[in-house]
Amino acid sequence: MHHLFTPNHVQLLNSCYPPASALLTAGPEYSPNSQELSRLSYYASNHPSKLTKICSEIEKRVRHEARKARAGNIRTRASLLISLSILRALATECRRDIALLSPSLVACVDVTMEAVPTDLEVAARAASVFTSWTTYTDGHLIGTDSTLTKDYLSALSRFAALSRSTLADNEIRNRTRLIGFAALFGALSSGALYHDPIQFKTQVSTLMRPILVTLFETGIDNLDQQAIAIKDMPSSPYLAEFRARPAVERRAPSIHLHIDGDQGPSMGDVSNAALSALCSLAGHTNGVQLGIIMDSAFDSINDAQAWNDVPHCCWLSQKMAEWAQYQYRFAVPTWLVERLCKNPDVPSAVGYHATVAEMATTIFSSSVPLVNLSTSDITSSLIALLLRRVESDPDDAILPELIGCLSSLGRHVYYSDQIQDLTSEIIHHITVLEARGVISQGRSGSTISRTQAIRCLLAALFGLIQAADMGKSVEKSDVIDFSHGSTPAEAFKQEVANGRISRRTPIPPDVWQDTVSLLCDNDYAIRSDYADALMFYLAEEMPKHGDNNGESVKRLNGMTTGPLTHAVKPNILLHAGNHGTKFLHAVHAYLYILATSSSLGLASSSSRSASRFTLDDPSQPKVIQDADDEGDVPESEFQIHVNGRRSFSMQQSPRERKASIVQRLLEQSSSGLVSASACLSDYALILNVLTTIHEELPVRGLLTGIPMLIALHSVTANVKHSGHAVNQRVNAINEVIARVWLILGLVWNAPQLAQLAETALASAPNILPAIQRHNLTNQIYPRDPVEFPSAVDSTVEWKGVSVSAALDILTNSSSVLEATGLDREGLLHRLSSLWTPDEALKNSVERSSSFDNTLRGDGLAPLLKISPALMHIENISQQSLARSTRGVGVADLRGALEGRNSISNPALVRPASISTLDHAPSTMEGGSKLTQTRSRTRNQKRPSTRGAGEVRDVLNKLGIGGKQNENLLKASFPTLPKSNSRAPPYKS
Repeated sequence: MHHLFTPNHVQLLNSCYPPASALLTAGPEYSPNSQELSRLSYYASNHPSKLTKICSEIEKRVRHEARKARAGNIRTRASLLISLSILRALATECRRDIALLSPSLVACVDVTMEAVPTDLEVAARAASVFTSWTTYTDGHLIGTDSTLTKDYLSALSRFAALSRSTLADNEIRNRTRLIGFAALFGALSSGALYHDPIQFKTQVSTLMRPILVTLFETGIDNLDQQAIAIKDMPSSPYLAEFRARPAVERRAPSIHLHIDGDQGPSMGDVSNAALSALCSLAGHTNGVQLGIIMDSAFDSINDAQAWNDVPHCCWLSQKMAEWAQYQYRFAVPTWLVERLCKNPDVPSAVGYHATVAEMATTIFSSSVPLVNLSTSDITSSLIALLLRRVESDPDDAILPELIGCLSSLGRHVYYSDQIQDLTSEIIHHITVLEARGVISQGRSGSTISRTQAIRCLLAALFGLIQAADMGKSVEKSDVIDFSHGSTPAEAFKQEVANGRISRRTPIPPDVWQDTVSLLCDNDYAIRSDYADALMFYLAEEMPKHGDNNGESVKRLNGMTTGPLTHAVKPNILLHAGNHGTKFLHAVHAYLYILATSSSLGLASSSSRSASRFTLDDPSQPKVIQDADDEGDVPESEFQIHVNGRRSFSMQQSPRERKASIVQRLLEQSSSGLVSASACLSDYALILNVLTTIHEELPVRGLLTGIPMLIALHSVTANVKHSGHAVNQRVNAINEVIARVWLILGLVWNAPQLAQLAETALASAPNILPAIQRHNLTNQIYPRDPVEFPSAVDSTVEWKGVSVSAALDILTNSSSVLEATGLDREGLLHRLSSLWTPDEALKNSVERSSSFDNTLRGDGLAPLLKISPALMHIENISQQSLARSTRGVGVADLRGALEGRNSISNPALVRPASISTLDHAPSTMEGGSKLTQTRSRTRNQKRPSTRGAGEVRDVLNKLGIGGKQNENLLKASFPTLPKSNSRAPPYKS
């Protein structure tokens, strides 16, 4: 019944409802009259000004009907369902003016969900209205209209509550959750989520909680299978097709209560909906928004007290990184590391810190590319956190997880020198810890903290190199199996032992050399761990340069032929890998110190005394550290005296500073081995390291190691004191030397040398323990040293292997002579030369000439003396090498492009057009405009030369080419036949 003064839009709205008597029979569709609804939609679309009034009228009806429906009125419940259908139809037909509908529409959804949250049919109808609005809105009213924003967030939270329903009946619970996830998925696909950055965090916090509740209730195996299906096929073809289209061309999905099939939805359907929501959320956010998502996820996990569920947490972090956009994936692990490093002094919560570290390790261990990941910053942050945790508690339970996280960074190599840069960062911290220890509030920490910190960094260094070579051997599948109770760290450790396919440059010896002094640390736990790391580096990482295991001798036999053979072979092995030779000098020197020194450890207090460790090379400055007995001298200030000139301050490198401190250890060492500090396990470590050197680097190990063995044997032969302890130590050293001779016999195929060593060992006490190499990433607890036994009778003297006989056999070996390129006399002279540890240390730190790797091996630069004298001659190619003290401006660039008078092509000779050297920048006050001016580069003419005779005069002054000075440089440049033609660039 229509009243006379009833507005037209109200009449059209009332006609959409069936008669009151027919409301109870309108089910199960509960839809409005289709013909009247079409008239209402046509009227609303053609009269946008009436939309606000129409929606306000519908809102009044919905509020009244929802209030009565909550009281159990069936008739008003049916009318409520019809009102919601009318709202959805108006939102679909009037999508261009959706902003006019938004306040009333969202308010109706919120009122309905508040009144009857348990009525699934009403909830499904309200969810359909909500998704139609989220499909067509651009979200610009969110955050602007406070009332709309409040109603929207309230409705979103009510749908989220449906998504985490805890009803006892499984079928009803799953249906309820599916309705909630359908509405949440509409919000995830809407511009309302991303328009306002402030409201984005509030919405994500509401969305993540039901998603994580469902995921944590689902098994890892089921999640992996569903994740693969979701990645291959989108969950909704409508959303996938119309999301990228304009709002007017989109289609809103319809949500129904029932699904196809006889049985209700399963938990798999619910988890699939949660995974689709998470995939959509992660795939349409930037780096900052990913951090907000992870923060909301952490709040949800913390509220659920689910930190002990490590597999699900790690699975979540990996999928977040995998499903994120390619250029923003790095934000997930970066945020995890930042969260891990937040408040480093706070004691570890139960499972929290360890789980976060495992989550970061999972991402780094996977094959998901992480472009733009700053591995250097992450390494620095993790090292700082590790040191702080060690400072607080040396036995902190999070330390193994931090080591695994640092190691897993090696799986992401994006440039050839990346692992070298990361290892340099770790080695730098190891060097600082070795000298200063752990700094706690400005004071040195305990010895236990220092030991544990160095051991942890050594384990991280070891694992980083292993992970880097393991990267390409990983399967292309991004899925990591966390089932059967295995954690990501355990799965990562199981992969460490497999395969080494390098995709990077090896770590050079000069980078690793800064750590060699750890062989002489005063803590056996550090010495043993470093010995394992050193053997791993020698065997797997150190560049061989043709000096490789086993096959090197065969390759060297056929390397070259001709008169330069004997010059090329030793030069390539000793100079092409010059840093490797210096490294071996340092290793042998520190091994000698470990075997003979009476005190170990490079304490920072040892820098008090003066250092007299200087280099004999006159071309290098002599470093003399002046010390004051009353105070410490800063490590960065040293007095440098060069050629008698006035001294100036120069910072000494860590390697040279270590060498000067080790010099003190040499001075304190006892030649009689009466008070040597090494235990029995140390001599076993020395044997293992020397064995690795001779097996992996046979040629360089032979030339640098045999003199050390002879010097070590002479120490045992010249022992003046006798006694039980001294004899034990002498026997241990002789056993080390004998077993090294045995290894040399096997490596160089010298059966006589091997037989000589075996015969000597047959009568030896054989007191050295067998120490196996360990994987430092799994070696958490320190190893205990094996001391010399007190019950063994060591009074019997054992001289070991005869050095003269061993040298005679070795120098007569054809394989040794061919590999080294030396004759027997030269090889014998080199191997039997006097060796001292201080000389070896000098050879390990002094800077050699860049011409050591020339074929002549004389270390002389052919043009070293010629070029400076020839620079003043009219020679464009030589003068271009000279450095100018004048600033370079635009005129220089323009002149280079336009040409100069001295260039031979006359077509290019014209002056530079504009010079900027005489003008201030235009942004400065008083700056002048650019005008054509004369360039400063043409202020004078080139001096004329006297021809090629000046070159002859210069060569004669240098003693080159004249008969009166026959020297090496003349022999290096044979006389060329004379020619009448003059060769450029010299002018006539």
